[in-house]
Amino acid sequence: MHEDSPVSQNTISVTPRSKTYHCGTLTYTKMGLFVLFAWLLWGDFCFTMMEAVVPSILPLKLKDLGCSNWLMGLILTTAPGVLNMTVCPYVSFKSDRYRSKWGRRIPFIIWTMPFLCASLALMGLGDDICGMLQRNSEFLRQFTPATITIVLIAVFLIMFQFFNMFVGSVFWYLFNDVVPPQFLARFVGLLRIVGTGAGALYNFFIFKFAESHMREIFIGAAVLYLVGFGMACLMIKEGEYPPPEGESDNSSRGMKGIKTFFRESFSHKLYWFRFISASFGSFAGAIGIFGIFFNREMGLSLDQIGKLGAIGSIASMAAMYCMSIFVDRWHPLRITVYGALFGVLGSFMSMVWIFVTIPGNYFFWLNLSNVLIGTFLGALVAVATFPSDMRIFPQSRFGQFCSAQAMLQSAFTVIAGILAGLFIDVVRNLCHGSNYAYRFIFLWITVFAGISAVFRVMSYIEWHRLGGDKHFHPPAPWSPSGIEEMPVVPIVGPQTKWLNISFLLFDGIMGLSVLSIPVLMWWMYMKQQMFAFKWYGLAVLPLCVAGWLCWIVLKKKIRRDVAAAKTGSPLRNGIPHHGMLIILGSKFLLAVGVWVCQVLVTVTLNMESGAIVFGIANGITNFLLIGTLYLMCRIERGFSVTVDEKFEAIDNASTPANETELS
Repeated sequence: MHEDSPVSQNTISVTPRSKTYHCGTLTYTKMGLFVLFAWLLWGDFCFTMMEAVVPSILPLKLKDLGCSNWLMGLILTTAPGVLNMTVCPYVSFKSDRYRSKWGRRIPFIIWTMPFLCASLALMGLGDDICGMLQRNSEFLRQFTPATITIVLIAVFLIMFQFFNMFVGSVFWYLFNDVVPPQFLARFVGLLRIVGTGAGALYNFFIFKFAESHMREIFIGAAVLYLVGFGMACLMIKEGEYPPPEGESDNSSRGMKGIKTFFRESFSHKLYWFRFISASFGSFAGAIGIFGIFFNREMGLSLDQIGKLGAIGSIASMAAMYCMSIFVDRWHPLRITVYGALFGVLGSFMSMVWIFVTIPGNYFFWLNLSNVLIGTFLGALVAVATFPSDMRIFPQSRFGQFCSAQAMLQSAFTVIAGILAGLFIDVVRNLCHGSNYAYRFIFLWITVFAGISAVFRVMSYIEWHRLGGDKHFHPPAPWSPSGIEEMPVVPIVGPQTKWLNISFLLFDGIMGLSVLSIPVLMWWMYMKQQMFAFKWYGLAVLPLCVAGWLCWIVLKKKIRRDVAAAKTGSPLRNGIPHHGMLIILGSKFLLAVGVWVCQVLVTVTLNMESGAIVFGIANGITNFLLIGTLYLMCRIERGFSVTVDEKFEAIDNASTPANETELS
């Protein structure tokens, strides 16, 4: 599966008829590639199963011990964030420059494996260790068992996170070092399928025992990781790496190494925009540890929560590999930008639960519907996220740039971990101690995900300015040319045929939003809910009609620009990518059906105010959808100047060794 070759680290030598594939000095046959994928995916399965345990079970355990929300945020997000901000950059920087017969990534995983497994098992034995300590220490008997157990869990968690940073810092970089570039997106698709499948198995079969069998789950995860992941690391072989370009041995040591790290990693505003976007994304996600309490507040049992996650995971598995085919064709950066902008709308739509309460069984099915209709968009963005970094960051220092991003993310997470807990505690006090406060997590997510999306758009604009689809190479101040050469993968630009299909989908969204209102009003009239009937006639219907008219205007502008692009004329607004429009149009079209079901449920349950909230929220969402589409058009203006090109030309500045044909 591995043999030395004179090919340089960045060289790709693949022709449509070749039976071997190269990544640096690694050479694979088809069978060798299959074996590589099998071991990488098995390792990811074990790693995912192990990592699923801590964030899903510890919040329940800490809550049961009486831990406050702010302290829970400190333990679960802030403390790991501090470690991620310090350990991860060091390990990533060193692993990029480390050379051994085992490679530059795998040694960091093997060395820390025993300590990681021990700390994971000790977390599961927290209650037993607390009892043993109190039996043998008079001093500790003056404290409650809950207090001692919380301290023990915090200590063991910090130990676990410290050693896990070594794995998390290098395992994901290993893919970029051993997988041929032309298979990266498809491999990440398979990787996401396996990870999602592992999550589904965990949620469906194991999570329901989280409170009753915590000890067994933690110990089992430690054993699986030690044996399964250990086998994968022994079977995967890394290649030979050339010396780091543009620096001496001394420049990577001590204070000089720190200066080199910061000078290179934060050398260009493209990287700054990318880092800040990811950081605010982490800030938004920091409140996710309270998601389980939101679901319980909405009346779901642990069994229902587990099934909700499992079903969503299975649906994602079915979509991920199909979506991975389109990641390289549409470019992963473009996908993440569109996904970030329209993902904010999804968070905004979820804020309706601040104002509406329905029985748990109804909420389960409505929430499951929302999960399923977002499957394809979620799968596409999930597959594209990591390849997006691979297409932006320099390959020779990929670990370093990923760790710089993680370091800034961790700095934000340290703050967010405390602030998110305080936010929930403050809202809970305003709600007189009620768990109703957990419904406000979507307000937090919407605000900070929106900020993240803004910076992601800025990185997209800068990427376009630096060459975009055809000519982008990562800025590299250590290189005499100022850039690092990398393969330019062909992409599919906007296509008229598919744009027309996407327009039909958005016609359906706006049209059904309007045409379904008379039917809903008839149902309200039959149920004698005249208050909701009047609101729909005076507010919801005009709001949806106005949204439909705005869409008609925007569609005409896009069509006019498509016609201009065909003649080579300047664009007035811009042309969005057809692929993302089809995915987004399908999602929001199905969301109209869920909205109708929400209104029917609230009317049937005599909840007129809930029906009104759902109606107004749908009208506002339509306006925001159109506004976001218009924003994407303006962002693409000046760059999307051609249509109906199958594949854009490969950069002429690339060396012949860097040219690749899609297989």
